Amino acid sequence: MPEPHPPDPGAPAREGSPTPESGRSAVHRAQRGALPERRIRVGVDTGGTFTDVVAFDEDSGELVATKTPSTPADPAEGFLEGIAKVLAVLGVGPEAVSAVCHGTTVATNQLLEGRVGRLGFVTTEGFGALLEIARQSVPDGYGNSWFWVKPPRIVPADLVRTVGGRLDHTGAELRPLDEEGARAAARFLRDRQVTAVGVCFLHAYANPAHERRMREILAAEHPGAAVSLSSEVLREYREYERAMTTLVDAAVKPRVGRYVATIARRLQELVPSGPPPFYVMKSNGGVLSAAEVVHQPISTVLSGPAAGALGAALVTRTAGFDRVLTLDGGGTSTDVGVVLDGEPALTTEGRVGAYPSKIPMIDVVTVGAGGGSVAHLSREGGLKVGPRSAGADPGPMCYGRGGTEPTVTDANLVLGRIPPHLLGGEVPLEPAAAAAGLEALGSKLGLDLVAVAAGVLEIAAWNQANALRQVTVQRGLDVRDFVLCTFGGSGSLAVCRLLELLGLPAAVVTRDPGNLSAFGLLTVDVRNDEVQTAVARHADLEVATVAATFADLEARAARSLDAEGFPRPAHRYRRSADLRYFGQAFEVRVQVPDGPVDSALTDATVAAFHDAHRRLYGYSFRDDPTQQVEWVNLRVTGIGPIRRPALTPIGPSSIPDPAPAGSRPACFDPTRGFVDTTIYRREGLGPGDVVAGPAVVEEYGATVPLAPGFRAEVDRFGNLIVTRQEAS
Repeated sequence: MPEPHPPDPGAPAREGSPTPESGRSAVHRAQRGALPERRIRVGVDTGGTFTDVVAFDEDSGELVATKTPSTPADPAEGFLEGIAKVLAVLGVGPEAVSAVCHGTTVATNQLLEGRVGRLGFVTTEGFGALLEIARQSVPDGYGNSWFWVKPPRIVPADLVRTVGGRLDHTGAELRPLDEEGARAAARFLRDRQVTAVGVCFLHAYANPAHERRMREILAAEHPGAAVSLSSEVLREYREYERAMTTLVDAAVKPRVGRYVATIARRLQELVPSGPPPFYVMKSNGGVLSAAEVVHQPISTVLSGPAAGALGAALVTRTAGFDRVLTLDGGGTSTDVGVVLDGEPALTTEGRVGAYPSKIPMIDVVTVGAGGGSVAHLSREGGLKVGPRSAGADPGPMCYGRGGTEPTVTDANLVLGRIPPHLLGGEVPLEPAAAAAGLEALGSKLGLDLVAVAAGVLEIAAWNQANALRQVTVQRGLDVRDFVLCTFGGSGSLAVCRLLELLGLPAAVVTRDPGNLSAFGLLTVDVRNDEVQTAVARHADLEVATVAATFADLEARAARSLDAEGFPRPAHRYRRSADLRYFGQAFEVRVQVPDGPVDSALTDATVAAFHDAHRRLYGYSFRDDPTQQVEWVNLRVTGIGPIRRPALTPIGPSSIPDPAPAGSRPACFDPTRGFVDTTIYRREGLGPGDVVAGPAVVEEYGATVPLAPGFRAEVDRFGNLIVTRQEAS
């Protein structure tokens, strides 16, 4: 990971580098023969509080990172400010940018807040109650059925229209589309100012003709509406999940489209000679050009968290760990996930807020436990932390921008676990304001300042620990078998407590953890997922049909990669399939081996399914011929590879023993009060250096408090390996 180099606004410009006023770029200087042209790829991750930026020089391999406050009113402002800041560090102009990769929370935040707008739904005649019927599942089991109230549907009943026409499960037309009914539905939605429409006809996954004709009619009768078709969003059966995924896509399409268009326009203004390629992170662990993202915006619903998980997977795999829990702590929330054998776990059963989504996405659980999470009293009068956040504006009380409620950051500041400033002094903090807010909260609970601050941090740590249990214990994994990787601006603040709560052997704090998500954006390939439902029992499977379906999926993936500019020899494809035992309701996804599709390959896939089923559920029917295996979905992922930044070992420290940068009182246990705590600068630590708690390791974008009884050792890549001293 890069070491951050924040620019000094008052420092003179580097010799030969452009000043902000001159606007001269590396390209201009190269044309004069002064310097060779540089190619800088930039990753920008926009969070709720800070926008993180990492730049990668594709020729020299140099990495530089920085941060800038996010601008919630106009996220594009923070985006461009971050690019300008990192280019100033490198001493180049905007023409040197060869590509921009972006992780965005626009779709995520819209869905978490439930702002779906005027959304309409068109479906097959007789299926108008599809969304209301949904699935007969009650959260937390049937014991909760006495209390659970079914939430409102994503589309109210009065904005659902049905159209005649019918296909069977093979895609054969039983009745033609009722075009007059389709026009009436389009006019009805137009007259009610519906801005986005989802179309999901029965069995459209097998034949998209009726849906495509419906889109043509909507374009003629209601040209201002954004339209999403289930046959393009998700070519799988199960009409409820397909409809919901399509409606989520339609709901976020207008806002994501406007946001991406704004960024593209600003990049054009930044580089009038021709903007650099602009990519957006997808939930599946790949990137996609902005021009294509506007056609499938649902693919970005976990854009930011996916980048962090991928960056953590690369760093920990390089460091020698293959079973890792990732914890990305930001200002608003914490995202946790699982990495097995160097790859983040994927799921097609994800949710964003109240809305299920069956698109492939990295399996991430999000909780409202970030640095800006507000500490408040519950209705019952108990102390609660989050999920509400102070965000970037006004932010925590210690920011001095008008915040009126204490947060996790305020508690860390009062207890001395973070310095009285952020970003190397760019954001000064006000301890008195934080103390006043916490004292006011503590007075309602009968707690003094230290006790209430410690209580806030304890609750926040438990919120994070419970999220980590959700992605492990609830999925049949033993949490104690994993190493924790913490990153993000607030991700490492509770690292010692999490090791205690979960019984984990160690934690890895990456270099420059505050910018790992932005770094992750520079490590991912272009990816496109194609899927086709093709239900058949293995005993009756026609291998030629499977081969033809895979060939068609690969052709679709190839066309997408062609559009992204990748030559055919560079294309890579990964095949997978969803299988189940006949009679089961849901499937298990397994990888399909490379090579020609023949009976040996399909038999090997079924054997892999038996193995995966046993790992997940503790049993399989491999030796029971009465239990038949059923194929359900075939999938192909098309990959356009990019050059990744190399993670290289760091050089030895120039100082034989780590030199403290000072000390301050800090509290790790309210019963023992404040203790004198040594402060270390991260950049002053070299491979093999050991720091024992109580101590605090500080750097530009993050802080690592080490409680008494814990130690951190620097590995050869500059990561901090945190362990309990008795375990080390």
